[in-house]
Amino acid sequence: PTADQATKDAMSNATTVSPAHSASTASTLITNIAALVTNDPSSGDGSPLGLVQDAAVAIEGDRVVWTGDHRKAPATDNRVDAGGRAVLPGFVDSHSHLVFAGDRTQEFNARMSGRPYGAGGIRTTVAATRAASDEELEANLTRYLREALRQGTTTFETKSGYGLTVEDEARALRIAAAHTDEVTYLGAHIVSPDHAEDPAGYVALVTGEMLDACAPYARWIDVFCEKGAFDGDQARAILTAGKARGLHPRIHANQLSYGPGVQLAVELDAASADHCTHLTDADVDALADSRTVATLLPGAEFSTRAEWPDARRLLDAGVTVALSTDCNPGSSFTSSVPFCVALAVRDMGMTPDEAVWSATAGGAAALRRTDIGRLTPGAYADLTLLDAPSHVHLAYRPGVPLVSAVWRRGERVM
Repeated sequence: PTADQATKDAMSNATTVSPAHSASTASTLITNIAALVTNDPSSGDGSPLGLVQDAAVAIEGDRVVWTGDHRKAPATDNRVDAGGRAVLPGFVDSHSHLVFAGDRTQEFNARMSGRPYGAGGIRTTVAATRAASDEELEANLTRYLREALRQGTTTFETKSGYGLTVEDEARALRIAAAHTDEVTYLGAHIVSPDHAEDPAGYVALVTGEMLDACAPYARWIDVFCEKGAFDGDQARAILTAGKARGLHPRIHANQLSYGPGVQLAVELDAASADHCTHLTDADVDALADSRTVATLLPGAEFSTRAEWPDARRLLDAGVTVALSTDCNPGSSFTSSVPFCVALAVRDMGMTPDEAVWSATAGGAAALRRTDIGRLTPGAYADLTLLDAPSHVHLAYRPGVPLVSAVWRRGERVM
């Protein structure tokens, strides 16, 4: 919209209804919303959150068809009273590792008792995952998806990476693909224990036979570019091979130390560089001048007592930032985006508004999606209702289960 039209929209506290969806035929109206986060700067207060006070949302089928002042809402027989609570887009968890078996309680206990975190603990989960049946892996996956849904997550990405054989990586992705379109091939999580003495042979497997078996199930390809995992040259070879098969890159970058991961992400137009804890000025500048999103994963720093990523530095430089859980059994065993929002505000220099944007629209950007992470006409009707009058309560009341209802694709699922 033009600047004049955006001003008019902000003044009227409503967005334009798309021609394909008539507001008069909306099937559901959620009204009496104290504060509605749309993530549309042309709406409401004109901020990045597009915050609308005393609002309503109209849904037809699986899409949003109208948002604005509740007094101007379209008529419908199906009305839901939000009771003066806040509504925001469903969280977009753009980085998780949910196809696994077992846990690493003993490792966590040892770490909290003083042992440092390294990449090697992944091998414990690899052994348990290989030993598990398909049914066990899927039951575990759906358990954590239900857990995440109860906390407001309506879109999630998840990865393989705990099989590290052709058969086990392919079955992990096949299981994941039954539950989400955002599936990532991470055969390059670490060098498989079976190839401990032949890393080059494992890279050849990951870029050859394993890629052939996994590509049909995945949208993305990822690599852990880190000391103890894969160096820059290996990571480039793996991601380039994935791109040639139609998989788009994302990368575990600069988590444990300074390294080439972020620069490689920008070079290859990766959708996201994830972790971004140890960054040079050149890394920050490269991200700011690119489409690559910096996905920050505060659950990992919390669970490993590591240095926090400097979100303030990235935001001030103009980098697009996402927040995600990194849910995995080793370094971040949380499925709670609200918990990560609170950590980001408390320890990473983000404001509550920035953290909520990063956990919704930022996550969507990390998946290169515009149909989620926002509540605007034409977007999927993925909504989270908080038992609070404002989204700020996610950081203000950490650890409190504030999510009281969730709609996914227009259907109330909680």
